[in-house]
Amino acid sequence: MIRIFGSPSRYIQGPGALDGLARIAAGYGPRTVIVADQAVLDLFGERLAAQFERPVPMLAFAGEITHAAIAALTAEAAPHDPDLVIAIGGGKALDAGKGVAVQLDRPMVTVPTIASNDAPTSGAIAVYDERHVMIAVDRMRRNPEAVVVDTAVIAQAPARFLRWGIGDALAKKFEADGCAAGTGVTPFGTRPLLTAGAIAEACYRTLRAHAVTALADVERHAVTEAVEMVVEASVLMSGLGFENGGLSIAHSMTRGLVLARGASAAPHGEQVAYGLLVQLAAEGRDDAELHDIAGFIRGIGLPGSLSDLGMADPTADEIAEIARLTMTAPHTANLAVPVTAASLVDAMRRIETLDAGTAA
Repeated sequence: MIRIFGSPSRYIQGPGALDGLARIAAGYGPRTVIVADQAVLDLFGERLAAQFERPVPMLAFAGEITHAAIAALTAEAAPHDPDLVIAIGGGKALDAGKGVAVQLDRPMVTVPTIASNDAPTSGAIAVYDERHVMIAVDRMRRNPEAVVVDTAVIAQAPARFLRWGIGDALAKKFEADGCAAGTGVTPFGTRPLLTAGAIAEACYRTLRAHAVTALADVERHAVTEAVEMVVEASVLMSGLGFENGGLSIAHSMTRGLVLARGASAAPHGEQVAYGLLVQLAAEGRDDAELHDIAGFIRGIGLPGSLSDLGMADPTADEIAEIARLTMTAPHTANLAVPVTAASLVDAMRRIETLDAGTAA
């Protein structure tokens, strides 16, 4: 089988990286359109405009990533005939910019202002309905031309965003391992490369070694070497690991959790962190390994149970419904052992029992 490795053409990270956007844009032509969160435009609009020799249209995005929202933004951008689309902000603003770039058939650059997920490096566009139910994962023809991560900006954001990014990234090693051990395929529809597994492993090891320090540093808005390493792991390594290594149960769990009582309000990174524990239980990992990883997850403020996610005293029916919805995800087969709704129920119950024992 053919194997594919996809990645951004450039990854640029460090304090002040935001101020290099005009130089990057100049390589694509004179006309640039910026898609950003309104809060980002309020904070950085003047700083961004000052870089460019000519006025740059800045389109504000708010709300859910729906096909209708992307079409409306595209209609705003089209009259400017941009040579390049730059998307700045959180994951939704980046996906909105990706959608505009696809509709206009233009290259694009992502500029995350928080490190809450690895969307900046990916060619994927998560599309939802108005109820925040994912209905499609559209794809760009290629990954972003550049990813620009200003760690001084990242460190000014509340630490919870980096914590969520860590939760999302922690799972990538185990999902890539499961995909490679089974018959799974990557988002490109091909078997994973060894390179992806190596990157995902490095991502996990970096987070285990430096996440605690990095979160403490971001709490005081400091840019340190630990912050640089954890941001790189959460944005670049995590993104390359999942696109080229594949996803599995940890991310599949979000299909059920986004509709579950209480847990639906939890951010993506928290849902994935819990989903990772369920995946490990479904694989039959021993209690010692589960305690180790669950202890780390809870130690950095991520959820280790449904109760931690906001679903106190889950009923048997609620657990069964989460498992049923999880099985609708395409990644559930990306594991070395067969997974069914019933085995997922057993895995979730094991995690709840493990959590209760830890609490005791």
